[in-house]
Amino acid sequence: MFTKIIGLYFITSSLIYAEPLFKENPIFPYQDKHAHSSSIVECPNGDLLACWFYGSGERTADDVLIQGSRLKAGAASWEPIFLMADTPGFPDCNPVLFIDQQERLWLFWITVLAHRWELSVLKYRISSDYMRAGPPQWRWQDIITLKPGDAFAQAVRGGFQRTVDEGMWAEYAPPYTEMLINAAQDPAKRQLGWMTRTHPVILPNGRLLLPLYSDGFCLGLVAISDDSGATWRASQPMVGLGLNQPSIVRKRDGTLVAYMRDEGMAPLRVLKSISTDDGETWSFAVDTDLPNPSSSVEAIVLQDGSWLLIYNDTEDGRYQLAATLSFDEGESWTIKRYIAKDETRVCSYSYPSIMQTRDGLLHLTYSYSDGSLKTIKHCIFNREWLREKHE
Repeated sequence: MFTKIIGLYFITSSLIYAEPLFKENPIFPYQDKHAHSSSIVECPNGDLLACWFYGSGERTADDVLIQGSRLKAGAASWEPIFLMADTPGFPDCNPVLFIDQQERLWLFWITVLAHRWELSVLKYRISSDYMRAGPPQWRWQDIITLKPGDAFAQAVRGGFQRTVDEGMWAEYAPPYTEMLINAAQDPAKRQLGWMTRTHPVILPNGRLLLPLYSDGFCLGLVAISDDSGATWRASQPMVGLGLNQPSIVRKRDGTLVAYMRDEGMAPLRVLKSISTDDGETWSFAVDTDLPNPSSSVEAIVLQDGSWLLIYNDTEDGRYQLAATLSFDEGESWTIKRYIAKDETRVCSYSYPSIMQTRDGLLHLTYSYSDGSLKTIKHCIFNREWLREKHE
């Protein structure tokens, strides 16, 4: 038996699977700047890396940049904050960390042009020297350029025309879906504005899938790489009414399921789209039974094969953040625990980034605000805590 320190918490290895565990702590002190959209990964040496965007706002604030911090394996606290990326004079947002099969660290993020989400540029950096104190040493940086073609426009038209009855009409107001169908025919509009939010997925055949979404279209797609990230191409779109920020999990039979934020009409629910061809094409997104207040979600497959989804389980705010388990690959979600909950509805808990480390523990980062002060919180919990009681 041995004991190691994770964050500010002493954890005895023999208890990881025996006793319920839940601990949380801010990565940095509460402060009044905007800190949002975090991402967390485990390095090969056991360090944890986290990042987020930070500044005086979001897409309209030119001081926004990407910050990060490290929790050294065996350390008692996160390192001082360091810079991960900054495009001077432009907002840098929505960072995502990922470690590939070659143990290279990737940072994906967007730089916002003209203060408009739909004009965002998708960027990445790669590092092979990131397991020492301080920021990673980046050896390469580039832009991911995607070229959704006419098939994208056809898929948008086909999805909406076959599936959607908006129920509202006026001569002076073109239907929402018709405006998107028309926009999808513009090559410039469909090539710009694809944004990151959740972790990429590596398929058994080595294919890399980077989930993306567009606030211009409120649609999703996947950037696909079959050569370890050397080149990228676009999947066909995930079409639906107001979907955003897909998070992808894979069933044992190879089916991919994308869970998404709902920006559409009532009832507000976590949306779901399916791919049976390794992410090339996606079904029209439909409601699940899970509430969603237009807020990001993330799902992962755990080491035991069960699925874990982190989400705000309300339709009217981000004042509670839940973790729910499925033992039948998303057909039902039978266990739920609250990560955070505020009966006064003043606090906000949002934009989860979830992963399971090699020792079986679950690590979550999320955006926290008490209405004035903000931070990124880091939670550590185990499967026993999830199953300790049902709510």
